[in-house]
Amino acid sequence: MSDETTATPTDGLWSRLRLIEGQPLADRADAYSTLHDELFRRLESGTKLDARDKMPSGDR
Repeated sequence: MSDETTATPTDGLWSRLRLIEGQPLADRADAYSTLHDELFRRLESGTKLDARDKMPSGDR
């Protein structure tokens, strides 16, 4: 499966992950930690990454 056929996030997450992967290991660890914290805050606040993430109210 190629990158073109896979779904890519619309908020730049994919390009951000590729940028992180190009960094030295110690910097990568810090960058992933920062990204994790941002995504966790987004998840906790209820902000959706895109419309596909919406679930019917009875599924949670």
